Amino acid sequence: MSDATDHEAYYARRLDEAFDQLEQERVRVGEVSRVWKEEQTTVVAKDRSFTMTFDGRGDLTDLSFHGTRYRSLAPTELAHLIVATLQSGRLQALERTAAIVQEGGGADGLDLVGLATGKVDPSEMIESLMGSMFAEMGVEDPTRGERRGR
Repeated sequence: MSDATDHEAYYARRLDEAFDQLEQERVRVGEVSRVWKEEQTTVVAKDRSFTMTFDGRGDLTDLSFHGTRYRSLAPTELAHLIVATLQSGRLQALERTAAIVQEGGGADGLDLVGLATGKVDPSEMIESLMGSMFAEMGVEDPTRGERRGR
């Protein structure tokens, strides 16, 4: 085989691989979209005085009080229960979406829930992505100094 034929075969394989990955991502994005539209997460407060329901994006869609126990709680205690339950429910909903994205190798090594909850710095995540991409290509990251402000 000639060098030209080898290069053509190599690039044809790479193109096929890219299209396969694109199709996998399309399916995964479709599943995330379905979860966002259709799934709900319901969380019960520790004292069982209320429940919160969240949509697939982690947004609160319903708050239901059960009985009158919540009326006898001190305002700070009730506020603490509401915040804790809200955080728990939102985290559970986001973890479901992150699990779908990470199935089959999507978002390797990225903390998507941490990003969504503000516990991961987006700049550090981009730095990690760029470094991994260039490392996979076998080249030094040409933008490394620019991104770090050097």
